[in-house]
Amino acid sequence: MTGNRLRLIGLTCLLAVLAVGLLGGGFLLGRRAQAQGVGPQPGSEQDPVVTRSYVDQFVNLQVISMTAGQQLIADAGAEIILRAGKATAIATSGGGVADLTAGKDLKLGEAIGANHLLLVPRSDGRGLKATTAVVLVVRGTFIIK
Repeated sequence: MTGNRLRLIGLTCLLAVLAVGLLGGGFLLGRRAQAQGVGPQPGSEQDPVVTRSYVDQFVNLQVISMTAGQQLIADAGAEIILRAGKATAIATSGGGVADLTAGKDLKLGEAIGANHLLLVPRSDGRGLKATTAVVLVVRGTFIIK
């Protein structure tokens, strides 16, 4: 009787190991397949294809030259870097121009540091005024007065 009992226990253990292996293996295979998964189809709503002109609108930097006294008024989200010359900030009652390099808000008439990255947060008349001839790198929409 002990021999049969040992066989029964051995068979039960073998079946338990196989069941765990099949269930666990399937679980692990499922996780592996999910991790490797296939991404969204290019051109689908989840992964749209865009035109080069659309990308250029957001990536392209423009080099702008201005003379003393001219103003650059930028729209919200515009980024400006003063590469040469001297300029001051144009602020509004809503606030100033964000100097991301210095980590501060530039008030009306405050000097702009060379090679500092500026961000215009709103389309409410903010920008900069050239006090000498300047060269700027600008990304975003703007007007020069």
